[in-house]
Amino acid sequence: MSNYSEISKTYNLHSWSAQRGLKPAVITKAEGIYFWDEDGNKYYDMSSQLVNSNLGHGNRALIDAIKAQVESLAFIGPGYAVESRALAAQKLVEFAGPAFAGGKVFFTNAGAEANENALKIAKQYTGRWKFLSMYRSYHGSSFGAAELTGEPRRFTCEPGVPGFYHFEGPYPYRAPDQVSFKDEADITRYYLDRLEDTIKREGTDLIAGIFCETIVGSNGVLIPPKGYLAGVKKLCEKYGILLVLDEVMAGFYRAGTKFAFHQFDVEPDIVTFAKGSTCGYVPLGGVLVKKAIADYFEDNKMWNGLTYSAHPVGCAAAVAAVDEYERLGVPANVEKVGAVLGRILGALTEKHACIGQARHIGLFAQVELVKDRATKEPLSAAEIAAVIGGLKNKGFATYANENGIMVAPPLIITEDELTTAMAIFDDVLGQVDAGL
Repeated sequence: MSNYSEISKTYNLHSWSAQRGLKPAVITKAEGIYFWDEDGNKYYDMSSQLVNSNLGHGNRALIDAIKAQVESLAFIGPGYAVESRALAAQKLVEFAGPAFAGGKVFFTNAGAEANENALKIAKQYTGRWKFLSMYRSYHGSSFGAAELTGEPRRFTCEPGVPGFYHFEGPYPYRAPDQVSFKDEADITRYYLDRLEDTIKREGTDLIAGIFCETIVGSNGVLIPPKGYLAGVKKLCEKYGILLVLDEVMAGFYRAGTKFAFHQFDVEPDIVTFAKGSTCGYVPLGGVLVKKAIADYFEDNKMWNGLTYSAHPVGCAAAVAAVDEYERLGVPANVEKVGAVLGRILGALTEKHACIGQARHIGLFAQVELVKDRATKEPLSAAEIAAVIGGLKNKGFATYANENGIMVAPPLIITEDELTTAMAIFDDVLGQVDAGL
C-alpha cells in the first residue's frame, strides 16, 4: 500500500473540506464507468466525477487526440490560428444550433472562467452593470461567478463585486406553505411574476444580464416548468436584458440533447459551457455568443483575454469529444437508459419513506432525502455523509449537496450497469428507512 494518501493530505488543500479528518482514497485505474482504488476496490462512477466524465474513463479517441496535439503543437498563444482551435470553435457554434448561426465562441479553462467572461461580455455589450441570478444556483467559486452563485459557497467571496442580486427560481417542492399550484402553468406564472418584480426593483435600465442554469445542477437537478425559460427570455427582451444560460453541467447530452436549452423552446443570448466539452480529459470551457454580440465586437475591442484561452490541447479534446458523442450513439443511449433511470427512481420513491422527491431528466438526477415526507424535513449533514459513505463502501461513488444525492453516471452506461448500480442505491436507502 502506498503512502500517497498521506502525502496528498500533507501537501494538498482539498476542496470544500476541513482538512484534518480527510483520508483521500488513492485511485490507480479508471475505465468506462468504473474506477479502482489501490486496494483493488471497484466503484461505479455514479456522478461522472463532478458530472463531467460524460464519455467515461479511458476513451481512446480522446486520448489519441490529446497525444497527437501535444506531439505536433503543445501550445501557442491565443492570438494565432491553429487547426484544433479553429475546428473546435466551428464545431461548438454548430453544436449550439440555429440560434447561434453567425455566432462565435470565446474559450476559457473551466466553467467559472466561462461565467466570469460572460459577465464581462454582457457588461461591454449592454453598457449596464447589474446581474440577476437564482438562489440555489452554482456558477463557480471565483469572485464574479461566486457572486452569481445563490448558495453558501459564495459566502467567502462576500462582500464582493457590486451589482449582483438574486431571485427565487422554480422549486415548487419547497415553495412556501401558503402557496399552492393548480398546475405547471401556475408554477411558471408564479415564479415569472417574482422575477419581474425583482427586475423592476433593481432597475430595468441597469440590468445587463440574467443568468440561469438551464437545469439547476448540484443544488437539486431542478427542471424548469414548461414555459418558464421562454418566459424569462420574454422578460429579457421586454427590458433589454441578455439571457445567459449556464450549461456547464447540463450541456453535452447530460439532459438528453446537445444543450439542455434545446428542450425548452428558448433562444439564449449567451451560453456558457465546460465539463462535457472535454469530459475532464483536459480543462476547457467557453462562452458562446449570438451573432448580434459577435458583430458588436467586430468594431469594438473585446476586453477579455487569458493566456490559455483556446488551448490547442483542450480544443483537440473538444473536437474529439463532439465526434465521440455521435460515434458512440450517446443521444440514443441517454434516451433509452434515461427512461430506465426514471422508472427505477419512480419505484424507489414508492418504496422508500426517506425519499422526499426524486427529479431526473436524461441521465441527470438528484434524490432528495427527508426525515418525514409530510414535513419535508431534510436529513442532517451528518446523516447525508453517512449515506454517501454507505454507498461508497458498497461501490457506488457519488456526492451530495445539502440533502440531495446526485445520480449522474457517464452517458455511456448500459441498462444492465445502471440496474446493478441502482440496486446498491436501493439497499442503502433501505438502511436509511430503518434508521427513520
